Amino acid sequence: MVDWNGLDPRVLKIGLPKGSLQEATFRLLAKAGFHFSVSDRSYFPSIDDAEIQAILIRAQEIAKYVEDGIFDIGLTGRDWTMECRADVIEVAELTYAKLTMRPVKWVLAVPVDSHIKSVQDLQGKRIATELVNLTRDYLAQHHIQAEVEFSWGATEVKAPTLVDAIVEVTETGSSLRANNLRIVETLLESRTLLIANKESWNNPEKREKIENINMMLQGAICAEGKVGLKMNVHRDRLDSVMNELPAMKRPTISPLHGSDWVAVETIIEEGSVRNLIPRLKRAGAEDIIEFPLNKVIY
Repeated sequence: MVDWNGLDPRVLKIGLPKGSLQEATFRLLAKAGFHFSVSDRSYFPSIDDAEIQAILIRAQEIAKYVEDGIFDIGLTGRDWTMECRADVIEVAELTYAKLTMRPVKWVLAVPVDSHIKSVQDLQGKRIATELVNLTRDYLAQHHIQAEVEFSWGATEVKAPTLVDAIVEVTETGSSLRANNLRIVETLLESRTLLIANKESWNNPEKREKIENINMMLQGAICAEGKVGLKMNVHRDRLDSVMNELPAMKRPTISPLHGSDWVAVETIIEEGSVRNLIPRLKRAGAEDIIEFPLNKVIY
């Protein structure tokens, strides 16, 4: 176990989300070059970097610990940062979630046969949610008085037996549908944020580390869904190949030593590969190689 209080003050302390977002977070960090490993019962991931220490903790709590300086930085949702009213630096928005690259949504949901059609129908009703503060804010914005109670989990099963409606997070909506619930309104869309403690952000040495981590994370996210292509093309067929070839900017073209052939390299969307490669082959490309990308730094 790490002696968290005895760390060198130059060490960057990171709060990482434990639970549903943990696997996606570790996968993104690995693509960014930060390879954490953790045993099943440990909350202290190890990393081969003496200047970084991390703790796994519920995403709901990370922003408050960042505000208090327990963590220098943290990865958590915009939803939880807003819910706990944390006064932190928002370094960057990170477009990833546990299942997809889309934002998660906090939605008002009711049983499929409920008479509730809009937020206006919640007057005097009971709502269960983990997102108590933001739900109350939402009701106040619509001048609705309703009882909002904190849900300790399994929120989907509480309506209609225990409550009239719920406010729950969803990424695909499948869990709501499985529990015979329908979405009435969306309260908030949320993505993961990289947040920083204000004092840490104002420390030049730590700020540089934070900005470096952000650069590598953004590069890993930009590489999602993209692949590299390499191929050889005879100069007589180059125009035909170039007419088929998309690129982030322009393809790189390098002459092959002592021949009339060139090497062409580019980055494209992975989804286009299955249709593109046959067209490139027919246009004259040879020795086509597809390779994965970890990071794309603009």
